[in-house]
Amino acid sequence: AQFRRYLVQWKVFLLRRAMAPDVDCDKLLFFVNGTKIVEKNADPEMTLLTYLRRKLGLTGTKLGCAEGGCGACTVMVSTFHPHMNKIVHYSVNACLAPICSLHHCAVTTVEGIGSVTTKLHPVQERIAKAHGSQCGFCTPGIVMSMYSLLRNNPKPTMQEIEEAFQGNLCRCTGYRPILEGYKTFAKDAGCCGRRGNEAGCCMSNDQEIDGDLSMKLFDPSEFTPLDQTQDFIFPPELLLLDKGACKQLRFKGERVLWIQPSNLTELLDLKSQHPTAKLVVGNTEVGIEIKFKNMLYPVILAPGYISELNTVQYTEGGIIFGAACSLTLIREELRKAMSELPPHQTQVFQAVLEQLQWFAGQQIRNVAAVGGNIMTASPISDLNPVFMAAGCLLTLLSKGGKRVVKIDDKFFTGYRKTAIKPEEILLSIEIPYTRKGQYFSAYKQAPRREDDIAIVTCGMNIVFKEGTTIVEELHLSYGGMAATTVLAQNTSKQLIGREWDEALLQKACSSLAKEMDLDPSAPGGLVPYRRTLALSLFFKFYLTVKRKVAQDLNVQGIHAEDIRDDYASATELFHKDFPSSVQLFQDIPKGQLKQDVVGRPLMHLSALKQATGEAVYCDDIPRYENELYLALVTSTKAHAEILSIDIKETMAVPGVVSFLSAENIPGSNMTGPAVYDETVFAEDKVTCVGHIIGAIVADTKAHAQRAARAVKISYKELKPIITIQEAIESQSFYEPIRKLERGNLRQGFKESDHIIEGEMHIGGQEHFYMETHCSLAVPKREDGEMELFVSTQSASKTQQLVAKALGVPSNRIVCRVKRMGGGFGGKETRSTLLSTVVAIAAHKTGRPVRCMLDRDEDMLITGGRHPFLGRYKVGFMKTGRVVALELTLYSNAGNSMDLSLSIMERALFHMENCYNIPHIGGTGYMCKTNLPCNTAFRGFGGPQGMMVAECWMTDVAMKCCLPADQVRKLNIYKEGDVTPFNQKLEQFTIAQCWEECLLTSQYHQRRKDIEEFNRQNRWTKRGISIIPTKFGISFTAKFLNQAGALVHVYTDGSVLLTHGGTEMGQGLHTKMIQVASRVLGIPICKILISETSTNTVPNTSPTAASVSSDLNAMAIYNACEKLLKRLEPYQSSNPKGCWEDWVKAAYFDRVSLSATGFYKTPDLGYDFEKNEGRPFHYFSYGVACSEVEIDCLTGDHKNLCTTIVMDVGISLNPAIDIGQVEGAFMQGVGLFTLEELRYSPEGVLYTRGPGMYKIPGFGDIPTKLRVSLLRDAPNAKAIYSSKAVGEPPLFLAASVFYAIKDAIAAARAESGLTGPFPLDSPASPDRVRNACVDDFTSLCPPAKPGTFTPWAVEV
Repeated sequence: AQFRRYLVQWKVFLLRRAMAPDVDCDKLLFFVNGTKIVEKNADPEMTLLTYLRRKLGLTGTKLGCAEGGCGACTVMVSTFHPHMNKIVHYSVNACLAPICSLHHCAVTTVEGIGSVTTKLHPVQERIAKAHGSQCGFCTPGIVMSMYSLLRNNPKPTMQEIEEAFQGNLCRCTGYRPILEGYKTFAKDAGCCGRRGNEAGCCMSNDQEIDGDLSMKLFDPSEFTPLDQTQDFIFPPELLLLDKGACKQLRFKGERVLWIQPSNLTELLDLKSQHPTAKLVVGNTEVGIEIKFKNMLYPVILAPGYISELNTVQYTEGGIIFGAACSLTLIREELRKAMSELPPHQTQVFQAVLEQLQWFAGQQIRNVAAVGGNIMTASPISDLNPVFMAAGCLLTLLSKGGKRVVKIDDKFFTGYRKTAIKPEEILLSIEIPYTRKGQYFSAYKQAPRREDDIAIVTCGMNIVFKEGTTIVEELHLSYGGMAATTVLAQNTSKQLIGREWDEALLQKACSSLAKEMDLDPSAPGGLVPYRRTLALSLFFKFYLTVKRKVAQDLNVQGIHAEDIRDDYASATELFHKDFPSSVQLFQDIPKGQLKQDVVGRPLMHLSALKQATGEAVYCDDIPRYENELYLALVTSTKAHAEILSIDIKETMAVPGVVSFLSAENIPGSNMTGPAVYDETVFAEDKVTCVGHIIGAIVADTKAHAQRAARAVKISYKELKPIITIQEAIESQSFYEPIRKLERGNLRQGFKESDHIIEGEMHIGGQEHFYMETHCSLAVPKREDGEMELFVSTQSASKTQQLVAKALGVPSNRIVCRVKRMGGGFGGKETRSTLLSTVVAIAAHKTGRPVRCMLDRDEDMLITGGRHPFLGRYKVGFMKTGRVVALELTLYSNAGNSMDLSLSIMERALFHMENCYNIPHIGGTGYMCKTNLPCNTAFRGFGGPQGMMVAECWMTDVAMKCCLPADQVRKLNIYKEGDVTPFNQKLEQFTIAQCWEECLLTSQYHQRRKDIEEFNRQNRWTKRGISIIPTKFGISFTAKFLNQAGALVHVYTDGSVLLTHGGTEMGQGLHTKMIQVASRVLGIPICKILISETSTNTVPNTSPTAASVSSDLNAMAIYNACEKLLKRLEPYQSSNPKGCWEDWVKAAYFDRVSLSATGFYKTPDLGYDFEKNEGRPFHYFSYGVACSEVEIDCLTGDHKNLCTTIVMDVGISLNPAIDIGQVEGAFMQGVGLFTLEELRYSPEGVLYTRGPGMYKIPGFGDIPTKLRVSLLRDAPNAKAIYSSKAVGEPPLFLAASVFYAIKDAIAAARAESGLTGPFPLDSPASPDRVRNACVDDFTSLCPPAKPGTFTPWAVEV
């Protein structure tokens, strides 16, 4: 059968070759890191990223998303620009750059600028030493963004540095340390190093620092200065070639012909021959279509080097830009024009610049062409509404001649369609000047300010009759309000000839509400919000114009009414200052040995390797000679029976070796981390979109994925259950239903002065670890052995489930983990989905098999944080003292149990947060739905339980008309109090954290300042909130609270350390080496942790629950103590000797220099049925105070200031612990204010990548951030008095959410609304805007539920 398949493939290949046109292919010539590359068989479908990693073995450049949204693949491209007559350097996304687009270019990757084996570049050194690299997967991309900036501007401003990172994401660090390290390059950094420069000193407004506290996490004076003479020069050979005559280039791949015409005439001829051919300059749109929409364009024309398409020409009417001009070039030219021309001429330029400020990331702007943006005809384009409102002119060209068209209401003819004919090309666009009496504004509203797709965008253009406020012309253009960019023509007509006054405003809003109507089921959803935005943005325009007109006419001596002072902030464009920060921690005790690094802010021991791209991740492992690649075949239905699977077309794809399904499993198809309620491959039925049905194994990733898409599956659809509400209605729950009670609820409610009821929905969250799931399985030739390299937090569980699927004992399987590019709980159990399938493929083929999921696959398949619904009934006194709480929690578990029971248990354990409630009862239901099963995520249910607690606590404060901080403090536990699960609180430090946070945040003064600000501003409001957290430390499953270690001492004195924990960026290995160094009394340079593996430390617990440092450090301590005891006689006999002397003496005396260590947490074990026992070893505590500012008209918010006080005991490593606090906090900011998974009513996930799913970016960190580690708080229950830190700080981001809610309350008060109100999480712009009820929201009411099918549902 296999021979027949190969025969079919060979025949197909011969047929295609016979049918293929006879095309002579050119050689592709470019340079990489100074080395000349001549590629004879350049494939137009291959990206630069694939070429670097697979053909050149340069694995420092990472695959993070494949859509140019995360920046992990950033490299620098240098080229001679003939039209500018200079060499230009710019950052690009290698995942989108076609290799064929790099002819005569020089590429610089992270490996090319420095190495740990030779010399580091200052950019690499500073991010590492400033603690800006944790998991390290994003680090090379951030390094190259900064490097590219410095190549163009060795002394950048702080703003330029922040803009350079708009296209880069980091999930670990919280961004602050990256900016801290890189602001040392800035010419306006403003940091005096505490030398007395008060104007720019970050310490000028802070209290005095006590003697035993330190702020110094790194020393900038140790940094190597920037020396650009050491950088690669542009290859002289390319300079000579680029100045020579151009010729047409052709590159032919399996399916695509790439043609680069040398001049305009050639281009027109080619376009006439191939009218459907795509013109590609930056590939920022076509690349997405090919990758994610499975589009195939057999002919691609690349006109980027044609001079006429790159010209910039100033005319009497405006500036003409060639269609191939990049957005970066346009930005530079418009800035130059604005500096030279009078302001009244450049209003459109200013609007374009405002849109470009937030257009994608720098890497995209560097290559994206303005013509591509227009031709894409996206209905949510940032620029097209501006061009339409301005009436920009386009010059079109074909062999038949030239014509000029205006971008008006007739230009966009349908969804992603224009009036341009197939044979025509866009030659140029003219952006016009404005004149006196003309005013122009542009607005964009998106979930995230930086690098995000618009929800609504608009351009607004008005001309007044000279010397008056009477409207002569008005053009209002909107994106996001229809299938095309549209003009609000009816509204504009009604306003012509009217005074620009309140009456006009009322008329305009009433008319816009009707004209900018949307079907309730419109794609994109958020219909009431989008309709309200159309009005709100016009109101902003109205105020802006009214103020400008008043100023201009008053200068002329003509009186014109200005806007109200309290309305002025609505006219301000979004602006955010460069962030500043302070980090405080207790210094090491005086007299501590220099060699003893415990308690010191030691750099992550892999940070330098990560900054140079030399750190090896799973997919960086070099290819085996006969290796195959695997691609998954997944369900497109949420609930259905499988009728048939057709693989005929699949097996005809070149390179395909095999198709795998349930029948190919040699062992058991049943799998699961806790109970075996899942299948490796679906058999008769699928229970979610993304359910794995089969897999394709082929010679390359491209072939495997193409073949997987060709599999045809027939289904019989069944009714799915998608949402929590649907599960409640259907009573679809997993067993058991957990209950936790204390006191007497009936009595408590009877004693209460007030009783309120409410509910809160908390959305799910995608892990978005930068490195997606990856597995490599290498079969051995003997005894069914197999070696697995996996990006997993649970090596032993991987080993166990692979052995089960293969039908072999666990001792035949070795699982190895070097490091992960982030985990956050997402790789605790769900990694086994992929590793098991890959192992089966390797078993069947007898060859190594690899698979790294693409971002869209990973997000679709692997689940995330559980969405929760909390329904509460709370009884309280007039003073705000809470007496009784009845709580019901529902989690959306998905299509299998996974860890949902433990997650629900932890949610119940944290349902009261830090508050002592005498009468309390909680019930938890796990909803069985047809979504991919949700799983562990940093916090593990705790944040959801605590979030609901803070919701009802806020309601209580509002109902009692008391300050929220006063009500919270009144209810906080005290030392010795008992929790609802009957655990006594010991070493309870919340009171210290609370008081320190109040003091250092200047809470009460800021509250007064906020009240004054809110009195002075109607449409901008500020809010503040202080929130505590109490997080239990231990696995709630008792058996998991154990760890092992293995320590080898070699005769040269070097130490190899292995333990059961895995490194995912949290600095676990670094801390473990610090502990071993102290115990053994040797420097850390003598100790190495190579990897985690099941053949060194068996039966390991997952690296999770924040306990890995506690457990593994104690196991290491145990092992090292054994070794010290063995070495003690040799130390005693040779006290003047050194470590190496004692080791050698022991070896020659035949003493074992290898020891195992073990530790189990004492006194644990809880019984839910009896409500007795101890579920936690101890608790970690923290308090955060945050201040925000919201735009009541758009729902935008700015994080102004956050102060965090965190109890981590005596820190093992303050740099790592502060990094964990800040990283967790920013992940919480995403959870509570930004990140939103959006599903269709049929259970299809829309948000499958950074394009639609937004994690916080560099611009989302608080403008002022202060993090303090609580001093003098030793913890007697963990190694060296330390405490767990990974998960506890995440919930402190709720302070941002409740500060937003505080600001909304101030906005609602303006409309006469007081008292409790609902606000679900995340506090996204649409929820914030809709909660700020006003006249605009009343004009755009939501459709009645049940009268339409929503585009997305709240799961």
